[in-house]
This record gives sequence, C-alpha cells and structure tokens, in this order.
Amino acid sequence: MDPSLERYRKQTLFAGIGEQGQRMLLDSRALVVGCGALGTVIADQLVRSGVGHVRIVDRDFVELSNLQRQVLYDEQDVAEQLPKAVAAVRKLERINSSIEIEGIVSDVDHTNILDLARDCHVILDATDNFEIRFLINDASLETGVPWINGGCVGSHGQVMTVLPGESPCLRCLVENVPEPGTTETCDTAGVIGPAVNVVASLQVTEALKLLTGQRELIEPVLTVIDLWHGSFRRLNLGNLAEDSDCPACRGGERLWLDGTRGSHTTVLCGRNAVQVAPRDRSQVILEELAQRLAGSGKVTTNPFLVKLELQDPDYEVTVFRDGRAIIKGTEDIATARGVYARYIGT
Repeated sequence: MDPSLERYRKQTLFAGIGEQGQRMLLDSRALVVGCGALGTVIADQLVRSGVGHVRIVDRDFVELSNLQRQVLYDEQDVAEQLPKAVAAVRKLERINSSIEIEGIVSDVDHTNILDLARDCHVILDATDNFEIRFLINDASLETGVPWINGGCVGSHGQVMTVLPGESPCLRCLVENVPEPGTTETCDTAGVIGPAVNVVASLQVTEALKLLTGQRELIEPVLTVIDLWHGSFRRLNLGNLAEDSDCPACRGGERLWLDGTRGSHTTVLCGRNAVQVAPRDRSQVILEELAQRLAGSGKVTTNPFLVKLELQDPDYEVTVFRDGRAIIKGTEDIATARGVYARYIGT
C-alpha cells in the first residue's frame, strides 16, 4: 500500500472504496451547512475518511445543552463561548492534520451560498429549518452540485440525496415551507443522540459514494428511520419530478436563491431564541460594540462575538462580526427585532 494512505488502511480494504476511491476522496471538497447535532457527526466522519477539503459553515455558538448530541464539543468550548465552526475546526485539525478544514462563522443565505458551494463536489445539509434546505436545493439545482438532505427529531429521521437533473429535488417532495406548528421540532419532541448518529452516517455514506465516482449507486429514495421502534423504510421517489411537474427542477424557479422567499429573522429550534440578521451585512467592530454596551448589562467578549446579559427583561444578546445577533429569552420575532434595534441598531 502507498505509505501516504496508511491512515486510511481499513477504509481502503473495503471493496467499495479501495485505493483508487481513497485518492478520489483526498481530491474532493465537501460543504457542510450547519455544525450542530448532524453537522458534528458528518464533519467528523468526512475528516476521518480523508475528504481533502471540508468547509463547515455555522451561525451559532456552543451551549451546554449541545453536549448531549453534538459530538465535537466539550465543556471548555461552552466556557469559552466559542462559535461552533471555530470549536469544530480546532477538534478536527487534531484528528486529521493532513487535509484542509475550513470553518466559517456565518449564516447561510441567498447572498453567500453560491460562493460557499462554488468549488465543492457535494453539499451536506445539517440544518434545522426548511428555509435553508430550500435554499440549498435551489443552489444545488443552479450549480449542479449534488446535495444530501438530512433531518432528525425525537428518535426518527430522514435522508434524501438530490442529483440535479437526474433525481427528484426537495420541492418535488415538499412544495413549500410547512406552516409553523404543523411539524415536530426538537423543541417539541426532543432528540436522542443515537438517531442523530444514524442519520448523519447515512448522509456520509451517500457522500462517499458520490465522491468516489459511484453516482450510479445513488437511488431516488427517501430513507425514513425510527431508531426507538427499530423501523427502516425506503420510499421510491423515481417518478416524483414528472408527477409533480416541479417548478424548481423542471421549471427553473429559484425563489429562495433569488431572495424572493426566506426570512432574515429565524426562531431557533429548542433555544427560546431568535436570530436577527440585518439585510445589509457589514462587519461589526466588536471591541467598540462592547464598550458601547458596557452600561447596559453584563458584557463578555471573545475574538468572535460580544454577549450582553440583561436583567430586566431577562434577555441574552449575542452579536457576531457580521452583524447577526441571537436574542435569547423570547421566541417572538417582533420582540427580538425590538431588542436588536434598541441595543445594536436598526
């Protein structure tokens, strides 16, 4: 065996990959959107498998409640209030220093997704909301880069791989973002770590097939699992694009990519928090902001964010360099926008 592949010896012994497949992995680039429960497992497995460049994008920071299922983080990351993308890269670089691992602290939206996906061979969805999934779907159709959808709530989850121009897309399956309250969330149903690991592993397996040039192994199916009850189903979606006359993959509609759909304010699942993002992104000088907020409440900082803790009312405002803020203590969008306007600006 080539000595440079010794790290991946057991993986190359697997007939589905082999030495040629391993070299293809090392030449591959993957985009992981979100680095929470699914994203940490996905990123960990991609890095260990030797995908040559892994780009991780996440908008959030590490909190204590993450540690139950988000496998790359620990209590020190919580104490340091590190952004997830930063903490993840620090861990992953200690696992595999021979590949490139890129961490980006940002929200993914219609203004940056094409740039983030520009040189990647696959996009892995590790988000917790439908708006970003529809945005990824639009970007995939626009660029031709395959994407792998995954979701997990409670003990069940689903996985679907989209090959642009070949298989049904997300909008073939789900026409629009579900109305609030019509679907379970991790806030209402919780989530268990083992289910997360299974869903993420299914996603990475699909990615390995794609990145080793075995596109023909990808089937047009929706895989649905319930780990608690031991069920595993594969729903054939083969004719769905034709049957649905999909406006996205058949009609060329890109409502989320062109900014027609999508919100700049998002209720964060299970967090009692709202993210507020200004329409015009501009770099915030965190040091100046910290000084300005010093008289408003308890202020803590690190190189990536400023956190303001208020007592009356009891809110926590975390501001990132790109002007985004997470307002903790409310799920009311109007209230969160008001807090943002009062302390950060319009």
